[in-house]
Amino acid sequence: MAASEETSALFPIFILTIMALPLVPYTILKLCRAASKTTKITHCQCSTCSRSGKYRKSIFKRISNFSTCSNITLVLLWVVMVFLVYYIKQMSREGQPFEPFSILGLETGASDSEIKKAYRRLSIQYHPDKNPDPEAHKYFVEFISKAYQALTDPTSRENFEKYGHPDGRQGFQMGIALPQFLLNIDGPSGGLLLLGIVGVCILLPLMMAVIYLSRSSKYTGNYVMHQTLLAYYYSMKPSLAPSKVMAVFIKAAEYMEIPVRRSDDEPLHKLFMVVRSELNLDLKNIKQEQAKFWKQHPALVKTELLILAQLTRESATLSAALEGDFKHVLELAPRLLEELMKMAVIPRNPQGHGWLRPAIGVVELSQSIIQAVPLGARKAAGGSPDGIAPFLQLPHFSEAVVKKISRKKVRTFQDLQDMTPQERAELLTQTAGLSSAEVLDVEVVLEMMPSITTEITCETEGEEGIQEGDIVTMYAWVSLKRGNGLMGALPHAPYYPFHKEESFWLLLADPSSNDVWMYQKVSFMDEAAAVAAASKAIQETKEGSGASVKEIGAAMREAVEKVRNGSRLVMGKFQAPAEGNYNLISYCLCDAWIGCDKKASLKLKVLKRSRAGSRPTMPEDGPTGDDGVEEEEEEEEGYNDYESEYSDDDDNGQKSKGKLANGTEQGKEADSSAEDSGTDEE
Repeated sequence: MAASEETSALFPIFILTIMALPLVPYTILKLCRAASKTTKITHCQCSTCSRSGKYRKSIFKRISNFSTCSNITLVLLWVVMVFLVYYIKQMSREGQPFEPFSILGLETGASDSEIKKAYRRLSIQYHPDKNPDPEAHKYFVEFISKAYQALTDPTSRENFEKYGHPDGRQGFQMGIALPQFLLNIDGPSGGLLLLGIVGVCILLPLMMAVIYLSRSSKYTGNYVMHQTLLAYYYSMKPSLAPSKVMAVFIKAAEYMEIPVRRSDDEPLHKLFMVVRSELNLDLKNIKQEQAKFWKQHPALVKTELLILAQLTRESATLSAALEGDFKHVLELAPRLLEELMKMAVIPRNPQGHGWLRPAIGVVELSQSIIQAVPLGARKAAGGSPDGIAPFLQLPHFSEAVVKKISRKKVRTFQDLQDMTPQERAELLTQTAGLSSAEVLDVEVVLEMMPSITTEITCETEGEEGIQEGDIVTMYAWVSLKRGNGLMGALPHAPYYPFHKEESFWLLLADPSSNDVWMYQKVSFMDEAAAVAAASKAIQETKEGSGASVKEIGAAMREAVEKVRNGSRLVMGKFQAPAEGNYNLISYCLCDAWIGCDKKASLKLKVLKRSRAGSRPTMPEDGPTGDDGVEEEEEEEEGYNDYESEYSDDDDNGQKSKGKLANGTEQGKEADSSAEDSGTDEE
């Protein structure tokens, strides 16, 4: 007959099992993520970043970082588990089986004389006449006497040998892993068991399912609302100028949920007067423009002003309430900008091409937010086609410093980078008036800035030349180098209050038609994932081409070596368009640094279809060529149609030219930042 044993270890064992099943794997997963997250990532060591406090590792900072709700709950659950293990161990000792030899302190098979000597010795210690302690009396009667009887009395010994107990056969007991009060049906807690079963078996899974479904229906895998993606998708236009990207960006549903308080009116109006120059208002109708601005949805007005406070570095003037909203807006910005970028380059036309012009604007906005540089600083000024924006991301640089060094014919950011450290130090100390410590900060940041090169190959599988309708595979090796030799590093961003890992967008685009043929995000942070992805891609490619095992192994080893030396393999496929010559540009755009973007030219020749088979056939007659790629001689004027509105027209002739052969482009370090791609008036 089953019996509930409240004093047994069954219920604690049951609770321990239920806790351990999810807790142990979750803890292992959390520890693995923590171990691999930032072990090899280095942040900027300049004094400006140090004063920001973002990377400060004081004991209070570490405690605050650890003292999250999930971490504290995890620790408390492990404390409860340790206590349960100790409690079960103690109860297990009390419920040990009856062992007469062990009780008397004898070895199994001891003689009768040894048994009597042990009994007399224990009697002196535990007999009630010798020891008045009640516990000693209980132990003597229940254990010592029964053990002696089991080993000396023939009947008791026979019972012990047969049934394991001197009293004979013992009843079989089954325990239920629940405390007694839950099984007392007639008592006041009679319904607790039923409620517990219903709650654990029905209500809890149902509640978890409802929460999961409601969240999954609201958010994407990148924790961005579906409503945000819809707003971005329908607001994106092919002719969207970079200065207009802000208006689309702030339409995110996450920003629409920001609380709008009456107490924020006065601080927001003060902030408006500070950042008004960045709103591109028509000065001739300034009153009407201001009225139109304030008639927008209050959440849109607040979000735009807070972002402009970041761009103009005026966040220190915000009130305490606005400071919290300001950090919330900036915390959401990177992943919202990533989704906005995807909405710009997502296939829109029948050829499966996205839009180049808004994509450039999104990257420019991302760079400006991370570096806290106004979008207006990208306008050509002081002889620099890129404006003063790249200079302003350097520590201790201002418009006055830029004007001073421009008098020494250092008008572009590339001019400053091309100088030797000694020349820069002399220029900045004698001309700009910076101290030696400030010059050292500038050198630290310049050594942190990435230098990108690309090597691109376009080919069709198993065929010579590229014909219309072919599926073209693009292989691109993107290489990164820094002056300090680091690979994965957080960018210099003292005005951005959160950690931001730098990422790059590789775009293969046709500027003359504003089409993005292929795009992919590239990261240099996770080397292990890059090695695995490159090895798998090379293996599949070589196996598809019928290479031998030895050739596949050699190609994989070469790819792994490239990845470890600072390169990333990017593969993409696109369908060859109609017959013709196409002047393509490969853009490698950084979302965190200004002035690090690179572009290289690729001239693609698509021939008429002359072969049939698995590829689409086009029954057109005409001459065919031997190769699908021509040697590039010069850029066509169509590229200039999409120069950024923040760049200078004089930069049109300073484009890189790649070394092309058989669909291969060797990317040079062409001076082209994101603003080189284009913006007509909308």
